[in-house]
Amino acid sequence: MTTERADAPPAAGALPPPALPRPAAAVRQPRGPGRATLPPPRPGRGARRRTVAPLLAADCLATTGTALLVPGTGTAPAATAAVLLVLLLHARAGLYRPGPAPRVPTDLPALLGRSAVCWCAVAAVLAALHPGRALPPAVLAGAVAAHTLLVCAGRATVHRARRNAARRGPRAALVVGTDPAARRLAAVLHAHPEYGMRPVGIVTPAPPGGPDALPPARGGPPRLTTAQDITRAVIRHTVRDAVFTLPPYADPHTTALLRRFIDQGSAIWLAGPAAAREGRAPYAGTDRLGGFPCRRLDTSPPRHGGPAKRALDLALAGPALVLAAPLLLGWALALRLADGPGVLVREERTGRGGRPFTLLTLRTLPPRGAHGAATPSGAADDGRTGRAGRLLRRAAPAGLPRLWNVLRGEMSLVGPCPERPAAVERHTRAHPEYGTRHRMRPGLTGLAQVHGFGGGTAVEDRARLDDLYIDSWSLWQDVRILLRAAVPRARRGRG
Repeated sequence: MTTERADAPPAAGALPPPALPRPAAAVRQPRGPGRATLPPPRPGRGARRRTVAPLLAADCLATTGTALLVPGTGTAPAATAAVLLVLLLHARAGLYRPGPAPRVPTDLPALLGRSAVCWCAVAAVLAALHPGRALPPAVLAGAVAAHTLLVCAGRATVHRARRNAARRGPRAALVVGTDPAARRLAAVLHAHPEYGMRPVGIVTPAPPGGPDALPPARGGPPRLTTAQDITRAVIRHTVRDAVFTLPPYADPHTTALLRRFIDQGSAIWLAGPAAAREGRAPYAGTDRLGGFPCRRLDTSPPRHGGPAKRALDLALAGPALVLAAPLLLGWALALRLADGPGVLVREERTGRGGRPFTLLTLRTLPPRGAHGAATPSGAADDGRTGRAGRLLRRAAPAGLPRLWNVLRGEMSLVGPCPERPAAVERHTRAHPEYGTRHRMRPGLTGLAQVHGFGGGTAVEDRARLDDLYIDSWSLWQDVRILLRAAVPRARRGRG
């Protein structure tokens, strides 16, 4: 059975309001508003590597140099332990993700505190293993001071080289906001190339009256108000940064725009008064862009489970399918004898990343009443359901074959409810944020289902709970959802 579908390009009337692009993660992997235009290569990893590697090298050299200077810590094990501890502490503090205008004095308190923690830990280990080589307090204080000085010197050199490189080739950036704040920020970025951002356009959300209601632009970068304008600017200039002057979660359309930039690999910055209230600063203190407070938003993808979630799926779905095999064979035989051939229903559903897959379900309608493979197993009893099908729905084992989908990696035990492609496209056109639920594999149950938001409930509520589950995923949360989903079934079975 073929599950591939040829999607025609969306009609103009199916797009969101003209000021905003269609969400990138709607049904397929991000590919822009049409199949003929592709976003630029993801620049995040390369740019981050060029920033992180020199800082890592500077910290390693400073720590190794301090270990060689301090008596008793120049051995290879002690120096290695000190280097690893420093790197871990600095990474936890976000010191390897500097802002657009990093300055060593801004990071000095964080660097001094972590140097003290590192060398106090090294001194404690030395005293425990070799009491005769314990570091005196004066030597320990000197080690902290020397390490802080060397780290600051190394980082200052790295920051200076980065500013010089930024002046020679600033990266293209889009400023998202309303006049006049967006244009003032664009002027600041243009006047200070050392920040590394060259504004090539201003994305202005359209007012209720549409783009024609906006006042005329007065100098500076061009105004971008349509999805086509934004996509054209991103591809033409290879946009690497997006700077928001308003909270990116202010409304659904701005949120959809934010996710589009994230999917394209752009670094996301929040500048202006909103930077003091929104997001988390991944570095010590709030940076400045010519008087504008600035934060880099943490747009790293959520954990989404990864190996731990997959291990839980395999550990539970495999034994459950083995134990359920006799029951499935018995029901298949009963369906075959009562209602004829065709025991399994195969339905096309949308999975992770918008990829289609075939969902397996035990048939509850006789073949003559099932409208092809798309007949839902839980359809209302309209007189066509066979005797075995009615009993099957009351016993509720119809979804057990979906455990095979879990073992194949097409589904998970817990996740968003799998939807038909037509429903996904319809909901995405009506609700820009609906497509973000496809960041994770669909599940047999989920947070929305255990809270009573199943089929027939508001799409916004289901999407909101699905996104909440994905963004706050934990293994223990999966276990709690599975328990909540199993308890009502057990109660119904006892009744």
